[in-house]
Amino acid sequence: MKKFAQKVSQYLPAAAALATAAVSSDAFAQATTTTDTSSVGLKAIGAGLALGLGAVGTGLAQGPIGAAAAGVTAERPEKFGQMAIWFFIPETLVIFGFVGFFLLK
Repeated sequence: MKKFAQKVSQYLPAAAALATAAVSSDAFAQATTTTDTSSVGLKAIGAGLALGLGAVGTGLAQGPIGAAAAGVTAERPEKFGQMAIWFFIPETLVIFGFVGFFLLK
């Protein structure tokens, strides 16, 4: 049961980001004035997927990187800056997701 809870808590932030994207995409779809609802709906789905999948990718990448960075920092504290850079690099996936989200808007 403990392993299951750890797995669920590992993906919880990505699931929350995906749910937020889905809600905001729905609000975006309702705010438009165009009559072609299928294109609006597909844009909203694409925007939600861009943000949600970027967040999932970031979560999957940062797990092992964070564990390795914590181990290296524990053994060699002077490497903290370098490990922080490696930890923050996957965050660019979420930034690209936001860019895609707003480009589809």
